[in-house]
Amino acid sequence: MASTDTPQAPVRSASASRPRLLLLDGHSLAYRAFYALKEAAMSTATGQPTQAVYGFTSMLANVLRDEAPTHLGVAFDVSRQSFRTERFPDYKANRSATPDEFKGQVELIVEVLEAMGIRTMRVEGFEADDVIATVSTRAADEGYEVLILTGDRDSLQLVTPDITVLYPMMGVSKLHRFTPDAVAEKYQLTPQQYPDFAALRGDPSDNLPGIPGVGEKTAAKWIREFGSFQELVERADEVKGKAGQNLRDHLEAVRLNRELTELVRDVPLEVVPDDLERKAFDRSAVERVLDSLEFRNDNFRDRLWAVDPGAAAAQGGEEVPVEDGFTLETTVLETGAVADWLAEHASGAGRTGLAVEGTWGRGTGSVTGLALAGSDGAAAYLDPLVLDEADDAALAGWLADPDRTKAVHDAKGPMLALKAQGWELAGVTSDTALGAYLVLPGQRSFALETLTHRFLGRELKVDEATDNGQLALDMSGEDEEDTAKGEALMLAAHAVVEVADALDEQLESRGALKLLRDMELPLMTVLARMERVGIAADRDYLDKLEAQFGAAVKQATELAHEAVGREFNLGSPKQLQEILFGEMNLPKTKKIKTGYTTDADALVWLATQPGIPAPAQDLLTALLRHRDQTKLKVTVEGLVKTVTDDGRIHTTFHQTVAATGRLSSSDPNLQNIPIRTDEGRLIRRSFVVGEGFEGLLTADYSQIELRIMAHLSGDEALIEAFTSGEDLHNTVASAVFGVPTSGVDAEMRRKIKAMSYGLAYGLSAFGLSQQLDITPEEARKLMATYFERFGGVRDYLRAVVDEARQTGYTETVFGRRRYLPDLTSDNRQRREMAERMALNAPIQGSAADIVKVAMLGVDKALRDGDFVSRILLQVHDELVMEIAPGERAAVEELVRREMAGAYPLRAPLDVSVGFGATWEDAGH
Repeated sequence: MASTDTPQAPVRSASASRPRLLLLDGHSLAYRAFYALKEAAMSTATGQPTQAVYGFTSMLANVLRDEAPTHLGVAFDVSRQSFRTERFPDYKANRSATPDEFKGQVELIVEVLEAMGIRTMRVEGFEADDVIATVSTRAADEGYEVLILTGDRDSLQLVTPDITVLYPMMGVSKLHRFTPDAVAEKYQLTPQQYPDFAALRGDPSDNLPGIPGVGEKTAAKWIREFGSFQELVERADEVKGKAGQNLRDHLEAVRLNRELTELVRDVPLEVVPDDLERKAFDRSAVERVLDSLEFRNDNFRDRLWAVDPGAAAAQGGEEVPVEDGFTLETTVLETGAVADWLAEHASGAGRTGLAVEGTWGRGTGSVTGLALAGSDGAAAYLDPLVLDEADDAALAGWLADPDRTKAVHDAKGPMLALKAQGWELAGVTSDTALGAYLVLPGQRSFALETLTHRFLGRELKVDEATDNGQLALDMSGEDEEDTAKGEALMLAAHAVVEVADALDEQLESRGALKLLRDMELPLMTVLARMERVGIAADRDYLDKLEAQFGAAVKQATELAHEAVGREFNLGSPKQLQEILFGEMNLPKTKKIKTGYTTDADALVWLATQPGIPAPAQDLLTALLRHRDQTKLKVTVEGLVKTVTDDGRIHTTFHQTVAATGRLSSSDPNLQNIPIRTDEGRLIRRSFVVGEGFEGLLTADYSQIELRIMAHLSGDEALIEAFTSGEDLHNTVASAVFGVPTSGVDAEMRRKIKAMSYGLAYGLSAFGLSQQLDITPEEARKLMATYFERFGGVRDYLRAVVDEARQTGYTETVFGRRRYLPDLTSDNRQRREMAERMALNAPIQGSAADIVKVAMLGVDKALRDGDFVSRILLQVHDELVMEIAPGERAAVEELVRREMAGAYPLRAPLDVSVGFGATWEDAGH
């Protein structure tokens, strides 16, 4: 039968009497995965590319789902040296050097496989194909059904009725199934004849020469005619014509080809097929590896969990040893029962878990269900719609009581929903998402399901069984619908309590419990208030701005069409490549898989090249204008969509996204509102003072990162530069270049400013050279001159990396840790990126913490002073506030006091304040 694409459902399941073994060629598939996703530009924050790891793991999940093997192994090459290179030194010698982006990814794939309990195999002197040939032959002899997943066609010689080769097509997304019949249909040869055919054909990828004038058709014809390679060689004189003469002239070469093409089936291995039986994943280890790789896609993780043999066992397969289950005393509370339950189970010293079902966002929400889990093992579910006045009062009092301690997961959303219901939430001593973030700042998923498995070793699933680490419920409610609805929520409430207890231990050991209790939890409450309030927006102005940018996009499009002489799609890289590099014959940019890049940096570079003809210059100008205006138009369109009925924009703030501790925002992302261009600043004019208030006040820190660097380094010269009252960059430039401050020109100041901020951000000499458009050598000299003058900075930067390499982490001035395991990596690229992060994290993290302390101080001072004025936004280092009539002077004074006093730096914090009717007008 012909080879076909692998279907989405399992082809067939292995019977209990016949196990199924799947073998993978690790290097072959890793390379295919890498090139399939090469343009995806996937990498970690440390700069380690991860396309191959993601593609390989994704392909593995698919094939495990589709083939359902009982046994599994992955073979890897040890190096390019093998018995074949000893026999033929030029074997594979024509292969290009391993791409830098691929280096290190095989080791990461092995880490993933080990966490998944998958055995890897490699033997010195042999290739992965030989290992696979040995294991597959032995397994078939022992009664296994064998599948081989490889991108090397030499493995087709292994195909038998018991051994099938799965060959990837279209990268790694489709597989062809090669059975004996499929091999025969493709090549008109048996699998046993395939290496004979390959020897005659030659293999450019392995640097095995073919016979001149002899292609695949002729090679296959000869093997069919003579039956085998050996028979052909012995009767070579019978082959007629020039092809026959070429055969005879190259007999020694094709004999060597045949020898090298034959796979070894008796590689000395310690592993036997039975050793490859699939095992349950070490899910905590898998989570750690995926977190380190920064794979944020929850769907990707779900696909892995779906093929975990441990999960399959929990759903009815063989028993997998995990933590014993637990039983909750649960109930669905009826009308009038809330006060008694709270008094009995949620009023003691222990912490109560709270789980809320509902919706939240845009500063509001609603509650459709609520579950409580006491520390005594009791849990309850209640429907807000069936509460009477007494129930409502009892619940409201309990929720708002700061002495009734509570644990909640990702509490800001539930807090907004409860507030919309008329209930205040206080007494939260643990938010499991925030706690996990402080323990694992580099993690990307803080879902309760993930944390439950990671910290408790259990699945967050309702199940009647009690021997698999899941929940057994003893429901006492009479309403079956409510009972079913409440089960998962009560389980979540109980899990929150246990996860919170586990996190507290780890937070305590890391010295981070104070950060959670004194900074992140109070800040969560402040952010919830800010989200509820939002900021007023001028909808009419936004509509006009959207039209203005839309017109600019249209004009840029018309100018581009005029420059080319016809219409085309400005958003099509393919069409741009044809025009720029084909029709206009412009200098080639960076080579990519689809041709040459046409990104913004490439267009700017092209525009600066000498000799560019006028039509091409006009086109490049129009393209850059089109992209700039399109970006602005999209930003405004996003803002328009988020203006709610109250005329305000309610962004959502996130505390667990940036590993440095900085806040981020979404829906809309206000961190991305442009401020450095005149047209970008127009967007800030759309944020206005709300009705009943007299203006917006903005306050931010001046050069906070550089002040922190001066403080941490203790460099007296740099501290003096801050305290002298002179312009910082002029003062530093004067010291570095050896001229009086009056002699510092704009270029000197620009270089020093870039240098100073670059050091605070962990910028390398190469990065500085790119930023200043100078050579790396000039950048190194500039840095050396700077360090001669500011030796304390140099010593600090060296020490912080050395210390982090010893401890594994950096710390902010408030003790927030950033873990950097790549500091000891064997991969140079990963190690150097981790070193830059070690330079950056204490400074950036300290700035983030100082801003948070300032926010808390300002908020408390406003509330203690009964001010009507309020905080609306926090963007980067800036606070945006709405000022009530008559309060401006007092609020400005308290803002300056609280922000300047947030932390006692040796280079004191300096606060700039502005006031106006719009966000832009309030700038300073």
